[in-house]
Amino acid sequence: MKITIFTSNQPRHLRLINELSYICDEVFAIQECNTVFPGLKKDFFNNSDIMKEYFSNVMKAEKDLFGDIFFNNKNVRTLSLKSGDLNNVSMSALSEALKSDVYVVFGSSFIKEPLIDFLIENKAINIHMGVSPYYRGSSCNFWAAYDKNPELIGATIHLLGKGLDSGDMLYHALPKAERVDPFLLGMKAVKVAQDSLVDRIKTKEIFSYTPVKQDKTKEIRYSRNVEFNDDVADDYLKNLFTKDEIFEKLKNRDKSLLLNPYIK
Repeated sequence: MKITIFTSNQPRHLRLINELSYICDEVFAIQECNTVFPGLKKDFFNNSDIMKEYFSNVMKAEKDLFGDIFFNNKNVRTLSLKSGDLNNVSMSALSEALKSDVYVVFGSSFIKEPLIDFLIENKAINIHMGVSPYYRGSSCNFWAAYDKNPELIGATIHLLGKGLDSGDMLYHALPKAERVDPFLLGMKAVKVAQDSLVDRIKTKEIFSYTPVKQDKTKEIRYSRNVEFNDDVADDYLKNLFTKDEIFEKLKNRDKSLLLNPYIK
């Protein structure tokens, strides 16, 4: 089996690439690269003092769970791009990666035609870090925490669609109730999503789900990159949930809101 993944270059993205490489013969990894030191170097986000503080927490949680950046396994073939360049790459340049059995999208930029048409036709699977249809857009799990809804920190595994995070859903993946800080909770949501998808591709269970359309009337927030600024980050840092508050919220999570939930 061959798997192609469109992703990025942080430790959490590298980890998914390697986990997929254990269950197949060959992985084609198309990586759109940002700085691995957000908050310290200006790139996708500002490098203000507030952003440095916020992302130092993010990076610590990511390193605690996924380790430092590392090399991929030997059966991984990598194409590295600057973030945002994917839609300027020709289909012929990607041709070797477009002959796979499974296509996964996790943390790529917004994919446009003609590549999006190919991926939709081939039932590409997207990991959306946010519980749809409640949270869609950018930094969804941050906004769930900001809105005092940590029980809706998780992931939606869905078929890729032309709209952002709009494809038909397969299931939700969420971290179990634990006493953890909100930054680690967000990374645990990433790991649960990855583990569930890798396992379900390996067992082929992923292909047995009946896709369910998203009910956009249930949307709580559609977030955009520009909305995550210094003022918002500062407000969030000053009003963090305690570990006990997070545990209580997760323990009392309303599972009726979720589709085929995978909680671990």
